[in-house]
Amino acid sequence: MKPNFRMICMVLMLLSVSMACKTVQDLSLEASPTPPPTLTPTRLPPRPVVPGEANPDEPVFIRGNIPFTSPFFLESSYEPFVLLEDEAGFVKRDREFEFPLTGQLMGPADLVSENNLVYSLSLPSVPQGTLVDVDNNGKTDAGVQVFAVAYWSNIWGGPFLERRDGIGWSTAYTSTIVDPNKKDEIVGGIMIAWALDDKQGFPTGFGADGRLFTEDDPTGPIPAGYNLVELNQEPFRVYKEAEPIIDLNEGVGALKDYSKMGYTEAFDAFFKKASIEYPFTVEKKVDWDALYKKYSPRVANAKSDTDFYIAIRDFTWEIPDGHIGGPFNAGVFQEERGGGFGLVLTELSDGKVIATNVLPNYPAESAGIQIGAEIATWNGEPVEAAIAKVVPYFGPFSTDHTRHLQQVAFLTRVAPGDKVKATFKKPGDNTTEEVTLSPVHEYDSFYASQPSWSQDKLILPLDARILGSGLAYIRLVSFSDDTNLTAHQWDRYMKQLVDQEIPGLIIDLRINGGGSLGLALDMAGYFYDEEVTLYSETYYNEDTEKFEYQDIPAKIKPGPKHYKGNIALLVSPDCVSACEGFAYALAQTSRAIVVGHYPTAGAFGEVGLGQYKLPGDQNFQIPTGRPEAMDGKLVIEGTGVVPSIIVPVTESSALGKEDTVLEAAINALLKK
Repeated sequence: MKPNFRMICMVLMLLSVSMACKTVQDLSLEASPTPPPTLTPTRLPPRPVVPGEANPDEPVFIRGNIPFTSPFFLESSYEPFVLLEDEAGFVKRDREFEFPLTGQLMGPADLVSENNLVYSLSLPSVPQGTLVDVDNNGKTDAGVQVFAVAYWSNIWGGPFLERRDGIGWSTAYTSTIVDPNKKDEIVGGIMIAWALDDKQGFPTGFGADGRLFTEDDPTGPIPAGYNLVELNQEPFRVYKEAEPIIDLNEGVGALKDYSKMGYTEAFDAFFKKASIEYPFTVEKKVDWDALYKKYSPRVANAKSDTDFYIAIRDFTWEIPDGHIGGPFNAGVFQEERGGGFGLVLTELSDGKVIATNVLPNYPAESAGIQIGAEIATWNGEPVEAAIAKVVPYFGPFSTDHTRHLQQVAFLTRVAPGDKVKATFKKPGDNTTEEVTLSPVHEYDSFYASQPSWSQDKLILPLDARILGSGLAYIRLVSFSDDTNLTAHQWDRYMKQLVDQEIPGLIIDLRINGGGSLGLALDMAGYFYDEEVTLYSETYYNEDTEKFEYQDIPAKIKPGPKHYKGNIALLVSPDCVSACEGFAYALAQTSRAIVVGHYPTAGAFGEVGLGQYKLPGDQNFQIPTGRPEAMDGKLVIEGTGVVPSIIVPVTESSALGKEDTVLEAAINALLKK
């Protein structure tokens, strides 16, 4: 997804409306953004275990903080909880390990500040995890149960985790510390080990290979019951504490915060990391050395946060990647593009540029421009030449078609005071008129030019109905807006489609900013009865200094219902990121036809690990993950998902008189 669009929209609203402040209700366990609250556990005097008596230090209740900095964290925090997570998946290095239902012990997690949750977890007398023999003594023993405390957010089905919610072991927001450069090996933090008796053993160190739960681990006896195992020292510290406080670690998804540095120091730190980790340097012909030579002096000469912002903004515009989310300054935007005419333009497939919206009481209307008018020249140039010179403010873009559409949208955005001469023809009249337009401070026409911004704010993630043709229609607007609600709506709709034997389905993805790719692929699973491998993703490994493939490729796994009907997808450049992944999944296997005026945005690099905070409270994101098909070809990035049926943009469709994309999809499905 491209979250800077959403942020920019909200910031622009500050230019005309004031926003109410949100306060957080105090809970029983207080937390502040920085630092997390100091929690005082119940202190009980240590005492050795006496046969037949309980140990007062036996762990019974765990509390702690879940600090987070990732801008995506709250988007996935629906029905949040902590789990006493069975680590048998890690012990066995089984990425497909499903957490046993009977062993899922959960506790509440409450948001108490803008960047912190607190949790609590009561331990049962006898946990129901997976027994693993890890003492390396050459004998078959009963083994121990190994756990971590991990944060989860439930999406599918009931309150417990199923396969689609997550498998393997947690790599973020967990009591352990995981190293992504070592294939997500656990390298520190705190584990919880439970033994039925005092005859079991547990590793006391990582061994020569530096990996936990392998044959070279030194081991030692472990007491019966619950044991806290601190992995940050060797030998490991094994101890008991009745009410330990264990804060969870955010992991590699944490925001890289350089905001307290000076401008040059922050830019250098960011540049050093991002230029190495960026996965599309070759395809996009990015000359990092040239960029540094060009922009480091501007950063060094910055005298204010505004100067620094403009330098970073211009830097981002040099890299053609729609997933690069640069900072935004409302004041600068107002100064450079705050002028408008109440005019929205659209370019037709035949090259004509027409007015598709003329807002009342603004300069365009006063000048006599009407809806449907054809713009011939702009500032003394043919309109197509004027469009080609426009630098769209909310770049960069991964594809030429997305950039061009934004050039058309930004043609009518000028600095306040910049008058524009234009010639136009009224609808049905070949007479050319010339006018001088004087801009005013207005953003209504700008919002109207951006489909994703003018969408109804109360719309649900999914909207479905049966069309007159007998086909089903589902508008899918997000994979991030209340993922739990989205999953439940989708499950219900799929059940109805199957039960009612609906012959065909149209899924409208034309305005969908993306979100959770995992959710998107799970939803695609309802259209398959067998597993499909889509692509693999590579990330830069700091240890090996090269890009490496992830262990498990992206897959579609069959859902609980299988819809066999024909499918058409409606797409546009406002289908971004995870939305494109969903479309690709269905188009790649020819499971669906794709219909649209244009391809999707073509922005598909993974950005979760590329989040930065720079001086002046400026957020920045850059892709770090590179998706490749099994034949090594780049997936989606730079091209988008291309429609199999390309529908021309006509005056009738541009003016909203008919939905030619939808009609083309209906006709195509009815012919199948």
